[in-house]
Amino acid sequence: MKIVNNFRSFLLEDNFEIHIYKNKIDILNYTSMGHFDSNKIIVYSDSGYITIKGENLVVTKLLKDEVLITGVIVSIELR
Repeated sequence: MKIVNNFRSFLLEDNFEIHIYKNKIDILNYTSMGHFDSNKIIVYSDSGYITIKGENLVVTKLLKDEVLITGVIVSIELR
């Protein structure tokens, strides 16, 4: 049964993850989007929230469990 659970968790990632790239942030398994405009975006998860501040911020991908934000990122706060 352990093999099945490991395989299931590999296929169905459910951990909140943040991947930071140059001028991009990819957030996986978030619960909701809070405030968003071109200077600030707030994304909520089960464990807290993340605030992204910058310039020309754009949500370029918005899926049920993933959001991709591009723009000039100045700060990232995880609370």
